[in-house]
Amino acid sequence: MDLRAILKDEIEKVAKKLGYNTDRLVVSFSNVPLLCDFQTNYAMTTAKEYNKKPFDFAQEIVDKLKVDGFEFSVAMPGFINVKVSDGVLANYANYVLKDKDFGVEKVASPRNIIMDYGGANVAKALHVGHLRSPIIGEALKRLYRFMGDSVVADTHLGDWGLQMGLTILQLKLDGYLDEFFKAGAKLDAIELKNITLETLNEEYPKASSRKDVDEEFKKQADDFTLYIQQKKEPYYTIYKKIRHLSVEEIKKNYATLNATFDYWYGESDADEYIEPTIQLFIDKGLTRESEGALVVDIAREGEHIPIPKKSEDEEQRYKNPMPPAIIKKYNGAVLYATTDIATIAMRNKMDKYDEIIYIVDNRQEQHFTQVFRCSKLAGISPENQKLTYIAFGTMNGKDGKPFKTRSGGVVRLSEVIDMLVSKAAEKLKSNGIENNFEVARRIGVGAMKFGDLSNIVSKDYVFDLDKFLSFDGKTGPYIQYTIARINSILSKAQNEGKEINIYSSEIRDIVYAVMKLNSAYAVCYKDYSLNLLCSSAFDLAKAFSTLYNNHKILSEEDDKKRDSLLAVCSLVKRVLSNALYVLGIDTVDKM
Repeated sequence: MDLRAILKDEIEKVAKKLGYNTDRLVVSFSNVPLLCDFQTNYAMTTAKEYNKKPFDFAQEIVDKLKVDGFEFSVAMPGFINVKVSDGVLANYANYVLKDKDFGVEKVASPRNIIMDYGGANVAKALHVGHLRSPIIGEALKRLYRFMGDSVVADTHLGDWGLQMGLTILQLKLDGYLDEFFKAGAKLDAIELKNITLETLNEEYPKASSRKDVDEEFKKQADDFTLYIQQKKEPYYTIYKKIRHLSVEEIKKNYATLNATFDYWYGESDADEYIEPTIQLFIDKGLTRESEGALVVDIAREGEHIPIPKKSEDEEQRYKNPMPPAIIKKYNGAVLYATTDIATIAMRNKMDKYDEIIYIVDNRQEQHFTQVFRCSKLAGISPENQKLTYIAFGTMNGKDGKPFKTRSGGVVRLSEVIDMLVSKAAEKLKSNGIENNFEVARRIGVGAMKFGDLSNIVSKDYVFDLDKFLSFDGKTGPYIQYTIARINSILSKAQNEGKEINIYSSEIRDIVYAVMKLNSAYAVCYKDYSLNLLCSSAFDLAKAFSTLYNNHKILSEEDDKKRDSLLAVCSLVKRVLSNALYVLGIDTVDKM
């Protein structure tokens, strides 16, 4: 039940009867709710086409509009304004109260989608830079499922690249792997003695720094990476044990963030598809050799930028903003682009996906452009399959720079979570709630997720813990608190109300806010961003707060009004709880 869609349909029918084009007809929520509930600037966008004044054009349409429960009027310079009756709004509210989809219109043609987010690297500690991908990805997955699509999620672990070769080489040099390299060693029976996640977190940075200054070390790490990819022993067994150790910790961190995955595949799972994929490019004549490497030219016509000549004798030179994609290195090893292309081949063998969505930071734009173009050139991705890269911005500190520790180091994800839970526990203690880790986790993690998702995905934003955890203002805890307050009211009343009647402006405002929130789902679905759902949920929570302050719900003596108020409470709780679920945020019973 979409009132805007009903209005659009009625206006469209009248306009077409009058012989007018309706391509530019859009019905919007009013910017001035006291004046009207909906409006359209259709007359101002179309009147000129028929040599009419916008006001006269709008009036001609309004004169023909007769719809029960809707009052139409014209405002200068040619807006068509619509006021909705209390009866229509009450019908809408009661429909939403009972509807299994909360009154939200689902997509007309559901699609089959796979989302790639998380992207943790094996053998490396998750840090603050890994936060946004699971937060955004989980919310988008839930949104798309709620809207009717079939969606699966894959974390696509980074487990097949140079970091594995670097880590194993450093561990070997530091004496951690001596038993694996003894003649006749039974590899599966050997444990990773004295190797913990903390060990890996120390060894990888050491190796990463050394490769930049030690050419021989870098070459040896390249060789170790190749040995892993060739499944050469003992390198491959060591790799598998390190991978298992890392993945178990990664799963715990993601679970704390309410991020779940259908698949825990990594780059390694696409290994069997790599050689056939490379051969496909060769067979189609799409490759050439460059300094011993195999590359694919993907620049399109018009992308070459001329560099001005310095003299008349000098030849015109060109800069190519889209360099060729390297799919095999000089030593036969493969790169991230190769495994990502092979992963698309693997996914398309698994199922027929209408869209593959990647949620990755904005530094990867060139990489995904190369991967997508290669996949389309070789026919690995079907022509009608949409490949989407959702680029997110950086999470910064209050100084506007990427969030770091006071000493300038990278903050680990586990440290961020501990910080959130600790701060939330402090807030709860001031409200008389102590020693409840789960409630503190829900509030702390919810605060961070709401703070993140309130921003346009592509934009950088400031990580402000005190602001995020405020129980007032546009924050996750404010909405969680609204639901907790309603839980208390309904528990005391032992009645959830049966029917909503609009007998006050506060109830009307709540129903209007519900309508706007329900319309936000479609916008977020189209824009791959959750910011409008966050702001709409806040507006609804704020409208409820006004009702709560102006009406004595539990002590209302008029039975009909009391029932209506309790039904409004149920409506708000139901709609807000669903919004938080889609955002990946838990509710709490008490705050």
